[in-house]
Amino acid sequence: MSIYQKNTDPTGPLLYQRDSTYIPRVAAVHDMCGYGKCSLTAAIPILSASGCDVCPVPTALLSAHTQYKTYTFHDTTDILSAYLDAWQEEEVDLDAVYSGFLGNAQQVDLIERLYKDYPRALRLVDPVMGDGGKMYPTYTQELCQAMGRLADGADILMPNLTETSILTGREYKGQNLTDTQVNAALDSLLDLGAKNVVLKGIDRQDGVLRNFVATQTGGSAGKVEIAHEKLPFMIHGTGDAFASALCGAVMAGKPLDQAAYIAGDFVRNAMVSTRRQPNFEQRGVSFELNLAQLTALVQD
Repeated sequence: MSIYQKNTDPTGPLLYQRDSTYIPRVAAVHDMCGYGKCSLTAAIPILSASGCDVCPVPTALLSAHTQYKTYTFHDTTDILSAYLDAWQEEEVDLDAVYSGFLGNAQQVDLIERLYKDYPRALRLVDPVMGDGGKMYPTYTQELCQAMGRLADGADILMPNLTETSILTGREYKGQNLTDTQVNAALDSLLDLGAKNVVLKGIDRQDGVLRNFVATQTGGSAGKVEIAHEKLPFMIHGTGDAFASALCGAVMAGKPLDQAAYIAGDFVRNAMVSTRRQPNFEQRGVSFELNLAQLTALVQD
C-alpha cells in the first residue's frame, strides 16, 4: 500500500489525456433536486468548473433530496428513450458517461444504451444507493441488483461502504474498517469487473477520513490510501460533490490517485464554507466559493 499526499508524485492510471484546446463532453445521468444540493445541482457546476461541457440526463425530478421529511418525486424514465434518440439524430458526441442516482431499474438499460452508443466514452459510475447501512427511500432491491450491472466495465467505480455492501453482498460493518477489511472490499468490487475502484468514507475515529484507490492490475495489494482531515460535522451531499470533483479532475487530465486527493481536498474546503451558511446541515454542500480550486486545474 502507498499513501498519496499533496506533494506525492502520482502513480495511478491516467484515464483521460486532456487537450488544452478541447472541452470534453460528459453526460451526467443523475436526478435533479430543486433544493439541497446534490446530484445534477452538484455535477453541473462542479464539472463545468473543471472545464467540461456537461450534458444532463435527468433520471428523476425531486423537490428536495430524500433526507427531507417532505419531498416530491417524479420518475422521468418515460421521456429518456426519445431524449437519447434526439442526441443520436443530432450526432451528439460524448467523452464520458457519469451516472449516479437512478429512478428505477429500467434506467440501467438506458445507461447501457449510452455505453453502446458511445463505446469510447469513459464509464464513471457512482452507484448511489444508500448511506449509513441503509438504502435510500426511493430505492428497491430490483434497482440495487440492476445497478450492479454498471460495475462490470466501469472505468471508475466510486461506492461508499453501504453501496459496497449492497453491490458485493457483504455485511455492512460500519465505517471503521481495518486494512484487511478494506482489502476484502476492494477485491470484491474489482471482482465485479470494475477497472478501477475508489472506495469512499473509511473512518477509524482518529480525526482522518480515508478513501482507497485500487486498480485491476494492482488489486488490493497495490491500493493507494488518500487521507483528509475529518471535520467535526456532517453535511448531506458530500458524496455527490466528491464524485463530481473526482470525475472533473480525471477529465482535466489528472491521474486517478491525484484526482481522488483533489476531490477530497475540494470537499473538505467546501464544507468549511458551508458551515457559515444558515441551515447548513440540510441545504447541501455550499461549494460555490471553492469552484476556483477546480477551474485552476485547466488554466494554462
